[in-house]
Amino acid sequence: MTAVTDEQGLPAKSSPDLLDRAVARGRDALKACQRPDGHWLFELEADATIPAEYILLRHYLAEPDDLELEGKIAVYLRRIQGTHGGWPLFEGGALDVSASVKAYFALKMIGDDPALPHMEKARQAILAHGGAARSNVFTRILLALYQQVPWRAVPVMPVEIMLLPRWFPFHLSKISYWARTVLVPLLILQVLKPTAKNPRGVTIGELFVSPPDQVRVWPKGPHQKAPYTQIFGAIDRVLRPADPFFPRRSRERAMAKAVAFIRERLNGEDGLGAIYPAMANAVMAFHALGYDANDPMVATARLAIDRLLVVKDTEAYCQPCVSPVWDTALACHTLLEATGGNDSQEADKALDWLKPRQVLDVAGDWAEGHPGVRPGGWAFQYNNDHYPDLDDTAVVVMAMDRAQNARGHRDFADAIARGREWVEGLQSRNGGWGAFDADNNYEYLNHIPFSDHGALLDPPTADVTGRCLSMLGQLGETVQSSQSVRRALDYLWRTQEKDGSWYGRWGVNYVYGTWSVLCGLNAVGVEAQAPQIRKAVDWLVSIQNADGGWGEDCASYRLDYTGYQAARSIASQTAWAVLGLMAAGEPHHPSVARGIQWLLDHQMEDGFWKEANYTGTGFPRVFYLRYHGYSKFFPLWAVARYRNLQKGNGSKVLHGM
Repeated sequence: MTAVTDEQGLPAKSSPDLLDRAVARGRDALKACQRPDGHWLFELEADATIPAEYILLRHYLAEPDDLELEGKIAVYLRRIQGTHGGWPLFEGGALDVSASVKAYFALKMIGDDPALPHMEKARQAILAHGGAARSNVFTRILLALYQQVPWRAVPVMPVEIMLLPRWFPFHLSKISYWARTVLVPLLILQVLKPTAKNPRGVTIGELFVSPPDQVRVWPKGPHQKAPYTQIFGAIDRVLRPADPFFPRRSRERAMAKAVAFIRERLNGEDGLGAIYPAMANAVMAFHALGYDANDPMVATARLAIDRLLVVKDTEAYCQPCVSPVWDTALACHTLLEATGGNDSQEADKALDWLKPRQVLDVAGDWAEGHPGVRPGGWAFQYNNDHYPDLDDTAVVVMAMDRAQNARGHRDFADAIARGREWVEGLQSRNGGWGAFDADNNYEYLNHIPFSDHGALLDPPTADVTGRCLSMLGQLGETVQSSQSVRRALDYLWRTQEKDGSWYGRWGVNYVYGTWSVLCGLNAVGVEAQAPQIRKAVDWLVSIQNADGGWGEDCASYRLDYTGYQAARSIASQTAWAVLGLMAAGEPHHPSVARGIQWLLDHQMEDGFWKEANYTGTGFPRVFYLRYHGYSKFFPLWAVARYRNLQKGNGSKVLHGM
């Protein structure tokens, strides 16, 4: 299908004036969301799991009733219940047993009668899927704390792993940052095995097909295969009876080391790891250790969790974390594009806000394997000094560089240099980049019983590699000038799918990954006619929906890739596809014109785009994210870039993103 175009090659309904008006509306709407100090922050929504766990945490601690807040969270949980009766991991998705068990438990804790129609429907759906015994490890731990299952339902993880040397097959440095911060407090809870206070005495025995004490086999993740499952299963069977007999002195040393790990990384009002599961586990660990709730350290850790709440007039939920650095950096890029390459006062103010948030003095966990690399990254959240990430850092550096060039100054030169140095220093041996660590690819560890979610590691991925490549290219590096670039290209050529796409670890999914890589390839000067780029372009064109947009379902993360999972057209994914095609030298392609027309047709009166879909990824197949800012950044960015290239009658994207 070919779009009808005018004599300039523009979509028939997309005259230059219409493009200008669309950009102006989106730009003004985005500017209006900027906070007085210069940054942006939009909601970051996950599934039912986090708000349900928040309710259960309050009752675990027997905190004073807050009936208004609980009532609003109940409204939210009821609203996102699926038509199948359970709760999905993303909008419109299939029932997930673990999310459904937690949501049901939370609603019952709040006071929803199990005889109510929505509760009856949920219970029947959960039982039809095997009942609560089919829950994942994290859910089973929560149920064990509430005495709904025995502790044998949980894989053994002795706290003594805190004492293991780095050369040992399992070591904290060999798992991801999020796994470290979540696991260490859990080690304390597994030793002490505390019981939730549960003042209302709520139980969920009705969600089990068989009584929990009779359940002998607990499910494994779909990625967990022989022979690893047998090996680690045997280790678990040995550790379980041995655990009570570990020497007292070594256990005390290990417990002390676990507590020290948590205290060093508590991160003030931003919380341990600045992510909800780690923050909640830390609070429960302090409670189990006997710390007073009024202890300043404990009180601050608890306050950090409440800072994640989104409370509205009729409903409320708890976010998994917040994303101010990411939101602000993306908003800067969008506004710089929307000004047509000119200076943007709003972007300048935002970058001035970002500059002091660069981590320059803390060598975080990443430094254990790379002690010679100086700090220089940015975190995703307001503060998370132990865990800056490479994706955010690359995006911030590119925004600073672009702003500098637009206003002809060098205010960010030092920040850019340190960010670049840190990113280059954390390139993995295989040429790619992970999100928080280098060479965090000990794949055998995803087969331990604790990793039934399959997300224990932070290996290099194509999307983050594409972003880091974009940064290097925007700063002047090319295939000829940089060994880092050549190594990254070798990695990307190896990881391109047979159909031409690239995997997107942190956004859904192959559309996101392909956009990210195409931007990087363009930035470092790979010719647009390179066969890898041509193959990617052909793939993007082939999956365009009949209405001109693009859409990809979270289900495309399924194992054994056989092709991306199509979905109805979605604003942010349409923008990624269009931006990717333009980066590949195709701003005048009919598919781009049709994609832009779809975006113009779906822009709302307020200047933004409607998007209920989850297009962000926490953990593939396990945890997805709805970035409320994505429909405010990316469609505007795409339309503005298209306008700019059409006005200049050019084909070359001159920026890394």
